[in-house]
Amino acid sequence: MPQLNANGLSLHYELSGPEDGPAALLIMGLGGQLITWPEPFCAALAAAGYRVIRFDNRDAGLSTRFTSLGKPNLLKAGVASTLRWPLRAPYSLDDMAADALALLDGLGIASAHVVGISMGGMIAQLMALRQRERVRSLSLLMTHSGHPWLPGPRWPIRWRMVRRPGLREREDIIRYSMQTLQLIGSPAFRPDPAALYAQIARQYDRSYHPAGVARQTAAILAAPDRSAALRALRVPTLILHGQQDPLIPVAAAHQLLRLMPQARLELFEGMGHDLPAPLLESLAAHIVAHWDSSTSAG
Repeated sequence: MPQLNANGLSLHYELSGPEDGPAALLIMGLGGQLITWPEPFCAALAAAGYRVIRFDNRDAGLSTRFTSLGKPNLLKAGVASTLRWPLRAPYSLDDMAADALALLDGLGIASAHVVGISMGGMIAQLMALRQRERVRSLSLLMTHSGHPWLPGPRWPIRWRMVRRPGLREREDIIRYSMQTLQLIGSPAFRPDPAALYAQIARQYDRSYHPAGVARQTAAILAAPDRSAALRALRVPTLILHGQQDPLIPVAAAHQLLRLMPQARLELFEGMGHDLPAPLLESLAAHIVAHWDSSTSAG
C-alpha cells in the first residue's frame, strides 16, 4: 500500500476504481484500519465509476503513531465528558480532519465525496465545516453531532469502551474483540463466527495498537458540540443508521436530519453498529445514488 506525507505525518492509503472517476474518500471509525472497510462494499463503489480512497487514520493501521503523547486515562476522561468538565486529549478530531484534507492535497484532489463511519463521520463533518468547497457530498454512517444531551450507549457498553483489560496473548485479544463486536453489532444479522474471527485476526496481524485507540477515544470525548455549526452547513448529506444501534442510538441520526439543511435519512431495521454482510449491497447502492445525484446537481 502506498504511503503519503500529509500534515506532518505518514498516512497509508489505497486507491481503487477508475483513475478518472470522481473521488470518494472513506474515513474509518474508532481504531479501525483501511482494511476494516468490507471489500465487497468498496468494490461496489468502485464498480459504479468512482475513485475510492481508503486510508489509515493517525494512530491506526500503518499510519503514524503518537506514542510520545502517552496513553490517556479513559476512565477519568469518560467521567469528565459525562460531567461536561474541560477535557484535554492528546490530539483532536479537528487534527484528524486536517489529516484527511492534507491527504486529498497530497493526492492532488480538489474535492471529494466523503463517507465517514462512526468517528469517521465526525471527522467528515469537520472536514466540511473547515473547507466546504472540498466536500462534494457527505455520507454519514452511524454517527452523531456531539450534542451532549443525545442518548448514549448502555452502561455495560460504555464501560467496555473506556476500560479495556490488559490482555497480552493474540488469541485472548481476538476473542475479546469478537465479544465487543457481537455486543454492538446487528441483532438481525449476526456474522459467522469463523468469518468474524478471520476479519479481526487479519486486522490484529496488520497492526495491533490499543494505545492509539485510547487516544482516538479521548479525541471523541473531548470534541465540542457541532450542532450549531451543522445548522449552517449546506452540503448534500445522506445519513445511514441502524434502528438497533446500541453504541450510537438512532436518535443521533434523527437529530442530524433536523440540523442539516440538505440532509436525508435512511434507516435499516435490525442493523446495529457495524456493516453486516447482508446489507452491504443496499448500503453501497444508497451511497452511489447519493453521489450520482450530488454530482449531477453540482
